[in-house]
Amino acid sequence: MAQAKPPKTSKIPVEPQTKTSKKTAAESATAVAPSPAKLEKIGKAELIDLMAHKASMSKKNAEEVFGAALEVIVDTLKGGGKIGLPGFGTLEVRQTQARGGVRPGTSERIEIPAGKKVAFKLASDLKSGLNP
Repeated sequence: MAQAKPPKTSKIPVEPQTKTSKKTAAESATAVAPSPAKLEKIGKAELIDLMAHKASMSKKNAEEVFGAALEVIVDTLKGGGKIGLPGFGTLEVRQTQARGGVRPGTSERIEIPAGKKVAFKLASDLKSGLNP
């Protein structure tokens, strides 16, 4: 007989709440601080958990804010605009030129057509903070 899989849980350590202790969002935020530095990769769910913790808001509200921000970023880039995030960097759409290339595996020469790509330029203060 097959055993039931345990439910998925977040990789971020969170203090368990008992039925008798009802905490406010601010009290929960100071209880256990998730550490993004300990994670190799942060997915959408972990990012939302961290946002909720940092902003002392519910996960549902954090998810709505994340979704809205992502939608604004995508719409702005689709419209050809730039997104400047102070202390993080700038996202913009850049035009690429047609160029020659080689098809992997066959070494056949091919022409790669012109197109568009999203480019990211790291903010100088973040860049200097990453290089010791």
